[in-house]
Amino acid sequence: MRAVASGGYEDMSIRSLAADLGVAPMTIYRHVVDKDDLLDEVVDRLLARSWRPSVSRTDWRAWITQAADKLRRFLVTSPAALHVYLRHPVVSPAAIARMNAMMAVLRQGMGDEDKARRAYAAIHTYTLGFAALEASRSGWSPGADDVNGLARELASYTSPRQFSDGLCYLLDGIGA
Repeated sequence: MRAVASGGYEDMSIRSLAADLGVAPMTIYRHVVDKDDLLDEVVDRLLARSWRPSVSRTDWRAWITQAADKLRRFLVTSPAALHVYLRHPVVSPAAIARMNAMMAVLRQGMGDEDKARRAYAAIHTYTLGFAALEASRSGWSPGADDVNGLARELASYTSPRQFSDGLCYLLDGIGA
């Protein structure tokens, strides 16, 4: 999990992992199909530790806001997790538990299964897209050609504050 959490997952192979652990590669292959399968498993374990909101489910907006922000932060700070989420729909145990909890809160807040599903899809897609953009811009600084500050202004649109503002706009529309 260290290689995945630290961002070294791209260079990792089953052979290198086995060597680091002092085991034969086949020992690892008994548990996973390939490196992608291993990444999925590790990301699931990391997600299970990080997604649960601390606010009460009775305030559906606050709960959903915190759940979305926790996923955004997880994806931005865990490059392997973002890689996994962008590669395919994640249907791991922790991801399903998160989705089911979000759906329950949305159904409770909206009173309608179809609206809750559409709301979940919009919130989840917004969160993934925002996290991808935010992560891709981390460490970026404007060049000398940003004379009028437009690039800096546009970059400011991928801040945690902007995520929160955008999510509020989205929830306002969902709640209407």
